Amino acid sequence: MKITVTGSLGNISKPLTTQLVKAGHQVTVISSSPDKAEAITALGAIPAIGSVDDIAFLTGAFKGADAIYTMIPNNFSATNYRQYIGGVGKNYAEAIKAAGVTKVVNLSSIGAHIDGGTGPISGIHDVEQIYKQLDGVAIKHLRPAFFYTNLLANIDMIKHLGFLGANYGDNSRVVLVHPNDIAEVAAEELQSNFTGTSIRYISSDDRTTNEIASVLGAAIGKPDLKWVDFTDEQALQGIEQAGLPAEIARNYVEMGTAVKSTILWEDYDQHKPAQFGKTKLEDFAVEFGRRFNG
Repeated sequence: MKITVTGSLGNISKPLTTQLVKAGHQVTVISSSPDKAEAITALGAIPAIGSVDDIAFLTGAFKGADAIYTMIPNNFSATNYRQYIGGVGKNYAEAIKAAGVTKVVNLSSIGAHIDGGTGPISGIHDVEQIYKQLDGVAIKHLRPAFFYTNLLANIDMIKHLGFLGANYGDNSRVVLVHPNDIAEVAAEELQSNFTGTSIRYISSDDRTTNEIASVLGAAIGKPDLKWVDFTDEQALQGIEQAGLPAEIARNYVEMGTAVKSTILWEDYDQHKPAQFGKTKLEDFAVEFGRRFNG
């Protein structure tokens, strides 16, 4: 097959590309960075260097593909993050139509069934709605849970303050997933013969914030590590102090509020995957420990 992958060499797209090349497919990887071209080629894939804002470029990169994988790259300079995410979704949809693509695996998110009040996930909801307008295209929306790798952002907090936390408090439920487990599912779906539009949830574990603190703490030699409940104001201030723009910080705080309210998990609980992915919290804790001590 000819498959086009968006997302450059990110946490999902790199292992996804590796798996698809190993399976014998011709893979084109879209990246905005010319510096990534050599690494993409080294994986056995074809680099396509350009911007997701350029519909003509996307059309050319999608043309002739038997299937494509779409995801929205981060853009922390966006002044309206939901609008940015939806805008990239519109660009993808236009290019899909122009290129005659008939099969799409799209990286969505747990909570994407909700219209608003979920931070960046609100924009992902918009992308799913935009894709509904595509005629004659088989679409599989992957809705992964909270990325384990997001927890790596707490390393400095632990080192300097001795705890980790967010504006969803201790004993809050968090459904977790590893990017490698997402890549495995994406590779499976890209090589399958699905039809119509459907949704697939992906999760690796289902734990509480207290359990997360305990397991990560054990991995870094801090068995008494605690999860602290921040107010929205404290969370906003902390994210901005970490260097993120106010618009991005506001979105992350809103997403945290959605986690605390448990609304993100409602549709997931009604459509749980048949089994968890391979990477349990204790497995990720080993990776976390290496990064913490690195």
